[in-house]
Amino acid sequence: MWPIVSIILFAALLAVHLGWRRVVRREESEFRWEIEKLRRDQARSTQQVRARQEALFNSMAEGVVLLDHRGRIELANRAFADLFGVTSDMRSHTFAEMVHEPELAELVDSLSIRQQIVEYELKLSAPNERWLQVNGAAIFNGLGRRYGTILVCHDLTRLKQLERARTEFVANVSHELRTPLSLIQGYAETLLDGAKDNAEVAGKFLQIIERNTKRLRLLIEDLLTISELESGRVRLEMESVALLPLVEKVFEDFKAPAAARKVKLLNQVPDLKVRADAGRLEQVLGNLIDNAIKYGRATGKVTVGGGPTEDGFIEVFVQDDGPGIPPESLERVFERFYRVDKARSREQGGTGLGLSIVKHIVQSHRGRVWAKSEQGHGAAFHFTLPGEPKTVLEGLEPGRMHNPQEAVTAH
Repeated sequence: MWPIVSIILFAALLAVHLGWRRVVRREESEFRWEIEKLRRDQARSTQQVRARQEALFNSMAEGVVLLDHRGRIELANRAFADLFGVTSDMRSHTFAEMVHEPELAELVDSLSIRQQIVEYELKLSAPNERWLQVNGAAIFNGLGRRYGTILVCHDLTRLKQLERARTEFVANVSHELRTPLSLIQGYAETLLDGAKDNAEVAGKFLQIIERNTKRLRLLIEDLLTISELESGRVRLEMESVALLPLVEKVFEDFKAPAAARKVKLLNQVPDLKVRADAGRLEQVLGNLIDNAIKYGRATGKVTVGGGPTEDGFIEVFVQDDGPGIPPESLERVFERFYRVDKARSREQGGTGLGLSIVKHIVQSHRGRVWAKSEQGHGAAFHFTLPGEPKTVLEGLEPGRMHNPQEAVTAH
């Protein structure tokens, strides 16, 4: 009897044990599946957080780099790579390997013994001149041991360029004002000292004073115009403007100076209309035609022509047949106070601001302006303005200048 009971008990215990093992295995399997699911979710969340952090890191305008305690790069955003012209992955490389700036490397080394933020201004010469403000700080753990270094680089290039332009502008204005003022003061003092009693000398001196007074007035007017254009306060009265009669109107204003130099004025503009401020456009043409008469060839000709472009704009050119402009000056002629021939420009009474005004007015119309020239073959100043719809003459192809043989581009 007892052996049978024992066998039955053993079988029951074995069945319970096997059932329990199956339950445990199932629970273990479910537990492992849950753990694996948690790991996958955690990895996915970590990846998403890292992607968001990297996107935020790379969207920063400032260049940021994080170094470990050995000076190896752990993180560097896109702005930092762009500032120093690095195209490869910088991680795990030493700072000195990737950034070849000794001054910056010295700054990183100096931070190993400092615990405050350091500001440093760095000038990069290659490939283009750039200015950076670098803020650096060493990172220390709770025990005072150095964990790493962080550098934040702010690009100051635009600010430096503006400061330089402002300094040059003030210096140029001061120089341009000083010359006529000195002449006016000198001749006025001479008149007061007794020269006024000599009618011939007094008349000559008064003519000089009058000429320099006009020069001052023109300079001040041009300075005010430049200031208004650059500030964006100028409101353009946009309307449909026919080019042909407008050029004729400007030619009427310059008949006397053109006749004085025996310069022939040729209006070869097609019957086209542009969308522009008529007064400002007249100012553009006046400046360009005035320059063409003054600096072109005496007994020569000044031609105004143009035509439609393929993008719906109208291109206009003003060309002379004078000595032309040196290649190195073509990109600079639209700068304020820049003169190709300084002595001749002042002798002609120019302020050095006319072409700068032209550029600002054209750009405010969403157009472009540029100069073309070949030494000995004259100079042509081109600009574009938005064209009025359905004003292109039949048979006049877009991109082709009217009477192109008259333009410098045909050489």
